[in-house]
Amino acid sequence: MPNDRLRLLAVDRDDLDIVSAHCQDAIVRLGDCHFRAKELQFAVEMNRFAWESAATRRLSVFSAPRYERRRSALHFDRVTNVRRQGLDHSNDDQILVLLAIRFEETEAPSGRIDLIFAGGATIRLEVEVIEAQLADAGGAWSTDSRPDHKRSAS
Repeated sequence: MPNDRLRLLAVDRDDLDIVSAHCQDAIVRLGDCHFRAKELQFAVEMNRFAWESAATRRLSVFSAPRYERRRSALHFDRVTNVRRQGLDHSNDDQILVLLAIRFEETEAPSGRIDLIFAGGATIRLEVEVIEAQLADAGGAWSTDSRPDHKRSAS
């Protein structure tokens, strides 16, 4: 069985956009977000929707497409501060859906990285530079549902 685990490194805005695309629609438990101030590191464990394989997941022409989620870890290095907005800090079991990761430069090469979640919640990382890694950490499992961004909310 080939090793199809994703491993990405981001050191600039373009790289971070690619990491963001692979993390879109990841399910995150608030208690799985950790700031290690002494190590200047922020880490997130997530159940990532595998967008890279979503187009090719049909088992046969007669079956519905099968999709996949993967247990993944995302960490940012050289993080000097973390702020949270729109989150229930007392509820580590709060479930979040990661929509995007964005970088705003403040004083080159420093800036802010925003982890933007559904419902308006944000975790903002103040960073010396962009230095992030995304890696699939464990097994994958099938899911019948695919996130649908075109469906209107009712």
